Amino acid sequence: MASHVPPDDPGQQMPSHDTLDVELLRVNVSRRGKLVNAEWALHPQIKQDLGPDEWKEITQLMSKVTDIVGHRFSQILTDVEPDPPGNA
Repeated sequence: MASHVPPDDPGQQMPSHDTLDVELLRVNVSRRGKLVNAEWALHPQIKQDLGPDEWKEITQLMSKVTDIVGHRFSQILTDVEPDPPGNA
């Protein structure tokens, strides 16, 4: 989950220590047709460091985040790609 971050300017020297970009939290929204799926993931070390109450709280909060993001993504998708008129 960690990756090396190069300097913005290729001619710029990197500091004596490497800079790491560590992904601590991820929210992923995907779609297949009209079906929208939102998921979240937490860095394994953070998950291990959380107590049971903290894990319960973050699970509840992230569930709300994925619901909000997934719902909004679905709304935008409907606005951009409305259902075609059907034949009755």
